[in-house]
Amino acid sequence: MRTYLITGGMGFIGSNYIHYLYETQYMRTSEIPNCGDTDKTKSKETFRIINLDLLTYAANPEYVEEFNHLENYIFIHGDICDEELVTNILTDYEVDTIVHFAAETHVDNSIQNPDPFIKTNITGTHVLLKSAKTVWEAPTGYKDKKFLYISTDEVYGTLGKEGYFREDSPVYPKNPYSAAKASAELLCKSYYNTYGLPVLISRCSNNYGPGQHPEKLIPLLIKNLTEKKKLPIYGDGTAVRDWLYVGDHCSAIEKILDLGKPGEIYNIGCNNEKNTLEIAEILLSMIPTTPAVTLQDAVSFVPDRPGHDMRYAIDASKLTTELGWKPKTDFAQGLFNTVNWYLKKYKQ
Repeated sequence: MRTYLITGGMGFIGSNYIHYLYETQYMRTSEIPNCGDTDKTKSKETFRIINLDLLTYAANPEYVEEFNHLENYIFIHGDICDEELVTNILTDYEVDTIVHFAAETHVDNSIQNPDPFIKTNITGTHVLLKSAKTVWEAPTGYKDKKFLYISTDEVYGTLGKEGYFREDSPVYPKNPYSAAKASAELLCKSYYNTYGLPVLISRCSNNYGPGQHPEKLIPLLIKNLTEKKKLPIYGDGTAVRDWLYVGDHCSAIEKILDLGKPGEIYNIGCNNEKNTLEIAEILLSMIPTTPAVTLQDAVSFVPDRPGHDMRYAIDASKLTTELGWKPKTDFAQGLFNTVNWYLKKYKQ
């Protein structure tokens, strides 16, 4: 039986990953349609989830509360920086798979106050690595163990109008958030190179989907449209991101855990580049206002973010060719799922 320690499982991607595991391995849920692979060969006896989360402001306990009654789901309220707690969890529950989502992630917050990002993203990651080494290296060694660090394409910095980030592209983070993520990556690599800890690293492009905190672009714009507020757009709205549906990200994570090689980095993207104004225009067409307004009237341009990366774009060919993964959700369907989820939420 695979026993997962999922850190940050009340956060956006972590909670969606928990949904994905139950969707594909145990039970059906209507919350995340088209969430990727649907292998029904596994049963509830083949996995157990330990969800460790500090329940900070971005946590969403309601999104996974439907699993609270299940015997193979255990929630623990705690801090990844608590070495004694982490070590006890790994030991007591015989954890063999760590999927490390827990992080401070909002770039704007990191610019205002980097301290929590340094503590959680760097120190917290080191505690997990250190505890995993301590518990796993004896008596059986690292056999059948996996530690997957969920990173971001933001560690690469910014691109020009052409080209794509590859796994061997230089790392050049430009804000405290991405610098903290890159620092944690280096710690992960050091534990693989020095101790042989079976660490894998994934770098994903911008995620969207159900359950994301409204500080992020797409849920923020949806919320403002439903409340008939202006849509805040940084700078001139031309910053480009590769938008990845969170369900596809989850299927990539499982593929990396099943087939990925320790010590390797895998990019996760879907070649779906859209700038901020394009996202606002699409959402305005999906959530029409009353009375109707034009995009020009709907948006409010605000001062640009300091050090704003103007384009991210991922080359995910390594993940596709070596592990056989590809995204299954096109942007129109993914955004439809996302908008519907938030409209239901805001009507409650």
